[in-house]
Amino acid sequence: MIPIDDSPIVRDGKSLILAMDHGLEHGPVDFDEVPEKLDPVTVFETATHDAVTSIAVQKGIAEGYYPSYEDDVNLLLKLNGTSNMWMGEPDSAINCSVDYAAEIGADAVGFTVYSGSNHEVEMYEEFREIHEKAREYGLPVVMWSYPRGQGLKNDTKPSTISYATRIALEVGADIAKVKYPGSSDAMEHACKAAGDMKVVMSGGSKTSDYDFLSTVESAVNAGASGLAVGRNVWQRENPTRILDALEEVIYEEATADAALEATE
Repeated sequence: MIPIDDSPIVRDGKSLILAMDHGLEHGPVDFDEVPEKLDPVTVFETATHDAVTSIAVQKGIAEGYYPSYEDDVNLLLKLNGTSNMWMGEPDSAINCSVDYAAEIGADAVGFTVYSGSNHEVEMYEEFREIHEKAREYGLPVVMWSYPRGQGLKNDTKPSTISYATRIALEVGADIAKVKYPGSSDAMEHACKAAGDMKVVMSGGSKTSDYDFLSTVESAVNAGASGLAVGRNVWQRENPTRILDALEEVIYEEATADAALEATE
C-alpha cells in the first residue's frame, strides 16, 4: 500500500470507479435492457461526469476508445478477466501486462484475486508480479478481492468480506474492491481490517435508486472510500442523475434521501 490521495483516481480521499468490464466477465446479456450501451462510447461519455474518478475496462476497450477520452477520463486498466463460459474453479486469465497498460496511458491497474479458489496460490503469485511492476511506474493497484471457490459457501458473509479486505492490505493493494457484507457494522469491521488502505464497495446488480444509494450511504458511513459500480449506473435510463446523487453521498456524505431530493 502506498499513499494515493494525489493520484488521479482519487478525489478528496474518495473514489468512484465506473466499471465496464462486464462484456468479458458477464457477456452481452448485461446490455440487453440498454442495447445502446453495447457501444463503449456511451459509457465513456458517462465516465466524463465529475463524480467519476476512473473507468475500469479491459485492454481492447482501452485501446479502441480511451485515446478519444484521455483528457476527460482517468483509465483503470483491468489486467485479468475470464468469460462467464468458464465453468471451472474460479480463476482469471492475465490479458494485459503492466508495461502495456502504462504504454496505453493507464492511471492505475486492476487485478482480480479469488481467495479460496483452488487457483489461489497462482493468483497471489501473479498479483505479486503485477504489483511490483506497477510500483516501477508509480501506478496504484486496485484488487478485486473476491473470495470464491468450491469450499466457500457464502461470499458475502461479514467475516469473509473482512478477510477479503485484509488480504488486499497484506499483499500490497492500494484499493480493495469488495462486496457489501450486508450491514453497516459489518462494513465498518471490513474497513478496519484494511488498516489505512482504501476500500470501495462493489455496485452489484441493478436495484432501485433509493435502495442502491442507501447501501452506498451505509458503506461510506462505515468507512468505505467510495464505490466501484457498473450496472447500477449505465443500466439506468438517466445515468447522469444517479451520478449526481452518488456525488452527494460519496463526496458530501449526504443521506440517500437528501441526494435524491437534490437531484430531482
